[in-house]
Amino acid sequence: MPSLNPYLSFKSDARDAMEFYRGVFGGELVISTFGEYPGMVQDAAEQNLVMHAQLETPDGFVLMGADTPNHMEYVAPAGISVSVSGDDEASLQGYWDKLGEGGTVTMPFDTPPWGGKFGMLTDRFGIDWMLAVNAQQG
Repeated sequence: MPSLNPYLSFKSDARDAMEFYRGVFGGELVISTFGEYPGMVQDAAEQNLVMHAQLETPDGFVLMGADTPNHMEYVAPAGISVSVSGDDEASLQGYWDKLGEGGTVTMPFDTPPWGGKFGMLTDRFGIDWMLAVNAQQG
């Protein structure tokens, strides 16, 4: 079965970002560098940059990311947010609190007109997040 997973681009701090996300969500993080693959490095100073990182969390999330080497144009993420939602308010509050460390809240994690709980923030790595606790039905 196919899957749809966020793949985040960074200039040179993918390792720090992905380790940060492991601290937020838990799980297993696998990181491969450009230097691990012959022919992938065009600049010797970039051997330790992340070619691919994949975080698989206990909740079943898969989050991937990589650094952008100098020979490629880096474009900061814009116009897209990573969304996390569910019924477990305690877990979502914990994600919110951790993602917000060093970041910027653009909409507080609070009760919106449609119920539940919702908030938006940009984390310390420039990634936009939306978190939502599902509104109770009935």
